[in-house]
Amino acid sequence: MTELLIVDDEVHVVDRLYSTIDWASVGVEQVYKAFSGEEALELLGQTSIDIVLTDIQMPGITGLQLIQTINRRWPKTKCILLSGYSDFNYAKEAILQGTEDYLLKPVTEADLLATVSRVKEKLQREWEEVVSRQRLSYTLKENLPLLRGNLLSDLLQGRSMSSSSLRDKMHMLELSDFHEQAFAIMMIRLESQFLEYDISRLSLMEYAIGNMVEELFGERFDSWHAKDAHDYLVFVMKKKGESETPDKEETAWLERTASVLQSAVNNYLKGKISILVSTWGTFPQDLNGLYNRSLSAFRKKIGNELELFMRLGDEPVPTELTALQRLYEPPTLNHLLEAARWDDVGEKLGVIFDEMEAKYAESQEHLLEVYFSIASAYAYIAHKNGRQLHQLIGRDYDRMTEGIPFRSVNQLRDWSMRALRCMKEDMDQERKDSRVSLINEIRSFIEQNLASDVSLQSIADHVYLHPVYVSKIYKLETGDNLSDYVNQVRMDKAAYLLKHGQDKIYEIATQLGYQRPHSFNHAFKKHYGMTPQEYRDQYA
Repeated sequence: MTELLIVDDEVHVVDRLYSTIDWASVGVEQVYKAFSGEEALELLGQTSIDIVLTDIQMPGITGLQLIQTINRRWPKTKCILLSGYSDFNYAKEAILQGTEDYLLKPVTEADLLATVSRVKEKLQREWEEVVSRQRLSYTLKENLPLLRGNLLSDLLQGRSMSSSSLRDKMHMLELSDFHEQAFAIMMIRLESQFLEYDISRLSLMEYAIGNMVEELFGERFDSWHAKDAHDYLVFVMKKKGESETPDKEETAWLERTASVLQSAVNNYLKGKISILVSTWGTFPQDLNGLYNRSLSAFRKKIGNELELFMRLGDEPVPTELTALQRLYEPPTLNHLLEAARWDDVGEKLGVIFDEMEAKYAESQEHLLEVYFSIASAYAYIAHKNGRQLHQLIGRDYDRMTEGIPFRSVNQLRDWSMRALRCMKEDMDQERKDSRVSLINEIRSFIEQNLASDVSLQSIADHVYLHPVYVSKIYKLETGDNLSDYVNQVRMDKAAYLLKHGQDKIYEIATQLGYQRPHSFNHAFKKHYGMTPQEYRDQYA
């Protein structure tokens, strides 16, 4: 959507250009008005303006000074000068300030639209260059380490994605093919002096450790690493070019080299680290489980001890109660509800209950774990929206006050989905009612203030909302641009006054907010195809 701002201290000029030019014909969907340089800068600070059409000579901030400020603060915004001053010095200064064009008053509609169209096309070409494949590829390469780390962090936290999607992402990030390959996790905790560093210096040390890993292991192993939520450096290690699980000798080499890394960090970076090397798993299905086992071993077996080295053994994992993976993997229920992603919430609940039925169908412990998590998320989003949960889910709230409310997975599934539908319907209706009320308030303000100021900014100020939000909500709810509605109200009232009243045409123009009758005559003829006097004569 292209947005244009008209700036001139002569109100009638702004109104005429605002209401009589067919801006939509060149793809301009929103037009704003400002009557001084100061007002223009305030509007630019609030709204994303693509093109500014400004007069040169204005009290206070001149057009040239305005353009100079725009070029400094909003360099993507294009400026066109419109002035009655034909002095070459102005044009020369305009060129020096980076103005796109310099038009002399009076300018024809055709010339003005042609200029705006040309500037709009130039702006589009510049943005196409920004998002060009070549430039995006360059930017991607610059950010590969960060993007690789983010992807691994998501996988460690249990984010699920299809095999094809994961392969595509890894290929895009130029990672080795880990799929169905044997891997081990090497987890590193920075200790002692490292804990005293500021963020900048600590980041350099983490980067240095990553380089050391590449130097020590790179000949025989591919590595992929990230910093996890607990500030551990987690390296996924895979034997180069082989899919079989490494033998004892290769495993021993990996562990010896990890010990060498520990000594090198102490000697050359002057800091202590503890290292845990896991057993082997198959990527990606074993990644989250092996990571969680490594975390647990770090917590239980290393604890607060410093500069330890440990291998996660091959002993079987003891049978014990564990939390449901799907319940806690990102995105969480709270995040999805906050974003009003109702379909995604339904899918999230579905996979949670599928896991429950597959693994813990008879476990009352897990049933309660899921129930408390879902109920807490529902209560959280209700309260965050200023509502009480019992108002949203009605009778289903009673089940929450009955002690142990559910004794089977199916009972909890039915309640959760039914309560979710109730909350969605209530919030959808509340949002719809709020928007209808907003549209009515906007229209009432316009009808009552036609003779004064019905600019987008004045409307937004009246309803205490951002101008961009007001404009977009009005378009979304009505299908019309707000400026078109203002013009339609003016023309409807003009036709009524001409047909049923005795006021002179210049008086009607004033009542409709036009500073000059000429601007009113021009707008009326453009709308009805005849002058106000010709329209009145039809009903005389």
